[in-house]
Amino acid sequence: MWLSLSLALGAGAQALAQTDEASIVRVDAVRTEPLIQTVPVIGRLVATQAGSISSRIDGPVRAVFVQVGDRVQGGEIVAELDTAALEVQRTIAEARLGEARALLVTRRAELDLARQEVRRLQAIKNKAVTSRAVVDDAVQTTVIAEAKVSEAQAAVESATAGKQLVELNLEHTRVRAPYPGVIVTRSTEAGSFVKTGETVAEIVADGSLEVEADIPFNRLSGLVEGNAIPIVLDDGSSHEAVVRAIVPREDKLTRTRAVRFEPRFKDRPQRLAVDQSVTLYIPVGAPRTVLSVHKDGIIRQGGKEL
Repeated sequence: MWLSLSLALGAGAQALAQTDEASIVRVDAVRTEPLIQTVPVIGRLVATQAGSISSRIDGPVRAVFVQVGDRVQGGEIVAELDTAALEVQRTIAEARLGEARALLVTRRAELDLARQEVRRLQAIKNKAVTSRAVVDDAVQTTVIAEAKVSEAQAAVESATAGKQLVELNLEHTRVRAPYPGVIVTRSTEAGSFVKTGETVAEIVADGSLEVEADIPFNRLSGLVEGNAIPIVLDDGSSHEAVVRAIVPREDKLTRTRAVRFEPRFKDRPQRLAVDQSVTLYIPVGAPRTVLSVHKDGIIRQGGKEL
């Protein structure tokens, strides 16, 4: 019996010692930390480059080389127009240029002949057989020949420009993507006829996306151009976005203003899309510094925090 009592007292003393050791009070430092309160706002991804790929000339479509969803590079041919009529126009332009050049050679030869005649007459003008009137006529003939050379030169320049215009139109039969992106709409087919400015396809540059959100005017004070805020994509991944611009136009119905952000993706998602939703955490106001203590250091007693 005494042995059992001694063992019990010993076990109780050991438990009390462990309890005293576990209840040692530690002191945590009080720190000053920046406090930024945020509210979530739903925004969307927008493309900085998106639009139509249009034909620059009239003509029948010979072939379309892209499908919806195809990724293209800047300058890549997406469609081609028929060139038969332009090939004929080029032949005509080349013939006119050759004719103008030949006429210029003739006019220059006539000018050289007229000048030669003036020099001959001036050399013998003191002789009785040559009158002053004959010399004056020769000089006037030279002036006329010079004018004809200028006219022929202008004809050559006009024919050259005509040929260059045909060559340019031939180049424009190849409808090219203006920048890298993805084809989102195909608007024509082989055999169709397109006019100048008519859409052949639509493209979105998904490699240069921004975030746009409509922010209430009373939340704009927390947004400063160049500052970064946290964002979350609809797949749950967290990233940052830098305030690029606050558009100075307010929606009179919602009293919001469009704000553009440049996303800084940690690991760029593979399937981003225009109008994809993004959650932005907008600062309620300017950041301020507050005292910070560990939550376990706060004692609640009598409805007060000590």
